[in-house]
Amino acid sequence: MRGAVPGLGSPYTLAQQLPAVFQEDAVVEGVTTAWDEVLAPVVSTLDCLDTYLDPWLAPPDYLRWLAERLGVPAGPWPVERRRAMAADAVRLHGRGGCADALRDWLTHMTGGRVEVFETARVYTSAVPDTPFPETGAADQVTIRVTLFDDTGADGAVADGEEIVALAATCLPAHVPFRVEVVSR
Repeated sequence: MRGAVPGLGSPYTLAQQLPAVFQEDAVVEGVTTAWDEVLAPVVSTLDCLDTYLDPWLAPPDYLRWLAERLGVPAGPWPVERRRAMAADAVRLHGRGGCADALRDWLTHMTGGRVEVFETARVYTSAVPDTPFPETGAADQVTIRVTLFDDTGADGAVADGEEIVALAATCLPAHVPFRVEVVSR
């Protein structure tokens, strides 16, 4: 939440909007000056609203809120990685369930190399109520994430728990998957 900013002035003071007879009154001047101090962050935010909605320009404290609204997974990533994820979120959500979107999300999240192997099998039958064949190891998506030694410096994910959680949200619920994390 944006709060009061010490020394922030308002380009539109309330005293200037009043008739001249009230501008000369010390009590009115004191009240309007106090209101100007309270309203200055609101006026500043509204004047700069386009920068608050742009992930590349938003202040870091507001970026966390914006990223949450865009469905970016929470994590301990640095500001630049969070900016990239928020900027790409709409495109990736539009491609939800696709291997490319999963690969891009995990690349943003880990900073490593991500490979997605899928079988793309389809089962059909001309006879109603035919049971599906049993699924085996070949019927799952395999996600291999290679983390390099230098990726840890900018906040890469070191364990597979967050990768598994993100994969579970990106893939359709009925698709089995496994995750391999490789460190180099």
